[in-house]
Amino acid sequence: MSQPYIRLARPDDEEGLSRLDRAAWSTLHSVQPQPQPPYDPFFSERFGPRDHLVAELDGRLAGYVRIAYPTSLAVHSHVRQIQGLAVAAEARGAGVGRALVRAAVEHARKAGARRMTLRVLGHNAPARALYESEGFVVEGVLPEELLLDGKYVDDVLMGQAL
Repeated sequence: MSQPYIRLARPDDEEGLSRLDRAAWSTLHSVQPQPQPPYDPFFSERFGPRDHLVAELDGRLAGYVRIAYPTSLAVHSHVRQIQGLAVAAEARGAGVGRALVRAAVEHARKAGARRMTLRVLGHNAPARALYESEGFVVEGVLPEELLLDGKYVDDVLMGQAL
């Protein structure tokens, strides 16, 4: 397997990203209900191609990361937040997630951001380990903030200075 190639999403990635997102859905990382037909478009008025970096592996779509402002408030304009990360099952273990996180941090830095933040579910040990290995630190925990599959789950806030 080759190294992941990271690029800005394009409008024609819509269907592939939608399929990847549905296939990767899990209560390990999602607080949304499992998608059911008819499916909502992947790109929306709020999050378009400009808000996503995609990974290709051997010429195929292998993952994406969504980078956004935490809020629409001007006081948050110096912060970017990872608001979605998914890797295709067949691409896991090939460095796609790590490449996407690194690219997201660099993308935010180049855009002039001073901080990068994210929220991750407390029980998602693989994601937490990845983020920590890439310089994110736990900045807060909302204990038992979410009820998923009948279990209370912490909402973990992580961040790093850029």
